[in-house]
Amino acid sequence: MQARTNIKITTIALFIATFMTAVEGTIVSTAMPTIVGDLHGVSLMNWVFSIFLLTNAITTPIYGKLADQLGRKKIFLAGVVVFIIGSLFSGLSNGMETLIFWRALQGIGAGVIMPVSFTIVADMYPFEKRAQVIGILGSAWGIASIIGPLLGGFIVDSLSWHWIFFINVPIGLLTIVLLACFFYEQPHKKTQPLDVAGIIWLGIFLLALMVGFQQLSNQPINYLVLGSFLCVTILSGFAFYLQERHASDPIIPIDLFHNRTFVIQNCIAALISGFIFGYEVYLSDWTQGIMGLKATFAGFAVTPTSILWMVGSFWSGKLLLKWRPQLVTGLSLIFIGFGAVSLALLPITTPLVIFWVLSTIMGIGFGMCITTSSVTSQNEVSNERIGVASSFNTLSRTLGQTLMISVFGIVLNQGMANGIKQHSQASLKLMDQLINPRTATTLPASVLPTLRQILYGALHNVFLVALLLVIAAVIVNFFDRKQIN
Repeated sequence: MQARTNIKITTIALFIATFMTAVEGTIVSTAMPTIVGDLHGVSLMNWVFSIFLLTNAITTPIYGKLADQLGRKKIFLAGVVVFIIGSLFSGLSNGMETLIFWRALQGIGAGVIMPVSFTIVADMYPFEKRAQVIGILGSAWGIASIIGPLLGGFIVDSLSWHWIFFINVPIGLLTIVLLACFFYEQPHKKTQPLDVAGIIWLGIFLLALMVGFQQLSNQPINYLVLGSFLCVTILSGFAFYLQERHASDPIIPIDLFHNRTFVIQNCIAALISGFIFGYEVYLSDWTQGIMGLKATFAGFAVTPTSILWMVGSFWSGKLLLKWRPQLVTGLSLIFIGFGAVSLALLPITTPLVIFWVLSTIMGIGFGMCITTSSVTSQNEVSNERIGVASSFNTLSRTLGQTLMISVFGIVLNQGMANGIKQHSQASLKLMDQLINPRTATTLPASVLPTLRQILYGALHNVFLVALLLVIAAVIVNFFDRKQIN
């Protein structure tokens, strides 16, 4: 395949596709106030994000399996086409319900990007270079977190919110043209029937699990609904297990979980991805709510992370040639752990330069850890299972982030509620104004120190929970001891 594939152009196309889906989330976040004001659907606002994550997670393992069965190219191109269609009709939406429907289709298309991109990289590059390329693709998410808010604000101010979706159409078409013209692979022949029952049970399991976790964010919590989703999660998970044990060509082969290194690396990927979500999202609340920085400038607090992520990826690629994955991951957790402990202990008066230092240190750790898990997941399976392994690693990371959305939200809200009870002049409405830089300047100067102290206490709790994720990752990594054959 490499003899006919233009590897550089194909890699550029994969980066463009990765960036396209990565920047989607940050652009939509920036434009959401305008969208809500136009479509009058504030009560449904969270579903614009949640439905995208749900359909993305559900389709990820399906794409991985199809890529192994039918070929990387046709499955990747099909997914991008679906994403383009979802983007086009999202931009044409004239109601919140319609937008949510097309965002679901967008998520279905986006589910192809990460797992099949990593699979194509594994096909094109030898093991020693794979980590570097995966790191470059992964850095698209960090770059998107910086560019997204700026681009989203520009599009909304200069054009309209509809264009945050329309812009994906030409980018997606460019990706399709580049891959169609410059990426070649040997024809894949389907030898086994598709595991339809496995796909259905896996979809029900993931849907029940993720929606169930979202119920934790509702106040008050409806424990009957929560219990119902828990039962569906357990029953569908058991049904999926039984189906995969007897399927001739399972969507996720059960014997993958007999490989200790594979399981541990994916557990760590889920835990650290959850930590990354908390760090990037809630550090912005600190820089805006406590430090009073504007949204544009506040985003630069995490800029070093995306840059040093690539450095960490390069290091992991070199170290994996000499060290076992457990040792490389252990080293990465030292960098991440230092940052996690620091975030949990920082005083309210911490200057921005300290966050830049921590962002630099943790960026190296993130790049090493996530890239090691991706490359190791591929290396622990046979070539015909690389697509499945890549998709499972992507699913692990997505679940880690999605599930921690609810957990961190509960911790933050509970922390603010406890702080408000202790200060009569504070209220949840004032806390919302504090976090929003556009309204923070309208708050009375006399109440600002109190509100910032309440927010600091709540964020302190969030970072303590985030630290527990890193500690859990260290413990899990300990069990990946060298196996004696």
